[in-house]
Amino acid sequence: MNDTARPLPAAGSLPSLVIGAFRRVPYALVALTARLALAQVFWSSAQTHLASWQTTLYLFANEYHVPLLPPTLAAYMAVTLEVAMPPLLVLGLATRFAALALFGMTLVIEVFVYPQAWPTHIQWAAMLLVLMSQGAGGLSLDALIARWMGGRRTPPTHNRVDPSRRLMA
Repeated sequence: MNDTARPLPAAGSLPSLVIGAFRRVPYALVALTARLALAQVFWSSAQTHLASWQTTLYLFANEYHVPLLPPTLAAYMAVTLEVAMPPLLVLGLATRFAALALFGMTLVIEVFVYPQAWPTHIQWAAMLLVLMSQGAGGLSLDALIARWMGGRRTPPTHNRVDPSRRLMA
C-alpha cells in the first residue's frame, strides 16, 4: 500500500465538478430538510401517544423506564415536547432551543428506553446537532427575525455623540 497522499482531482475533472456542485447546495435547504424530517418524527409520535392516552400511560409505567420521574409526569413531559417542538422546527422559530429540547429527549430515549434503536437515534442526533450548531438557515422565522432585528438595533453607546458636546453651527 502506498503511504503517499493521493492528489486532489484536477480542476474541471468530474469529481471536482461534483464536489463543486455539492458545495453550492445552500445551507438553508439542508436545514429545512432536517427541520421537516425531525418535525415529522416527533409529531407522529405525539399523535400516536395522544390517540390512546391510557396506552401511553401504560407504556410509560411498564415499558419506558425513565429514571427519576414518575411515569405520568414523564408521559406528560414527553408528549408536551412532541407536540410543542415540531411546529417550532417547521417554522424555524427558536430552532436551537427546540433542537436542544429534542436532543435531550433523544438522549433519554436512547439511554433508558430503546438503546437497541441507536441507528435511528444517531440520525436524529446528527440532524439536531447541525441545527443546534448552525441554526435554522435562511428559510426560517429565526432568519427573518434576525434580519428585522439587525435593521433596528441601536448603535453602540461608544459611537454616540453626547448632545451637550456637539459644536454649535
